[in-house]
Amino acid sequence: MPGVTEDRPYHHGNLRAALLDAAGRSLRERGADRLSLRDLAREVGVSHAAPRRHFPDRQALLDALAEDGFADLDAALRTALADADEDYPSRVRAAMTAYVRFATENAALLELMYAGKHRPGATRIAEAARAPFELLSGLIDQGQEEGALQAGDPERIGIVLLATLQGLASLINGGLVRPELLDGLVETTVEQFVRGARPSI
Repeated sequence: MPGVTEDRPYHHGNLRAALLDAAGRSLRERGADRLSLRDLAREVGVSHAAPRRHFPDRQALLDALAEDGFADLDAALRTALADADEDYPSRVRAAMTAYVRFATENAALLELMYAGKHRPGATRIAEAARAPFELLSGLIDQGQEEGALQAGDPERIGIVLLATLQGLASLINGGLVRPELLDGLVETTVEQFVRGARPSI
């Protein structure tokens, strides 16, 4: 019967979403190198050819994971900022905590996101990355407008902030720092970041 292999159906109620869910689990458990469209098809119960209706090849699937990852990061940051108090340190703390939590709970995904973002021709991933980075850039702009951060090139301040966030996540992901220390470390980091970037009097 056309479209059926090994008694597995070609169609699925929401195949794209099911494949991405399965791929996300596989990424967390085994890493990107072990992702296989054939294995994912078997896991969700469709023919090995069915995934290619949505993902022509393995790279297309990885790109979709990266795009969704940036969308999820953006949502996490927006939720954190919406729930934060209005004062500047609280907003920075909320965003930093949300970012590091995402980075530690989705370490393999974040690596995939950044690798994809810088791959030539990966315009959709770069576009998906714009929203969360604009939120972080907006925090720098807010701090400068309110006088909480020094004037000057906001990109340089933003790079320092991102490097700090990535450093915290790397320490936790590498097992050098216990995950339960995250909140306290973010608190200390926010204090030092805001104090260090404050305008000179």
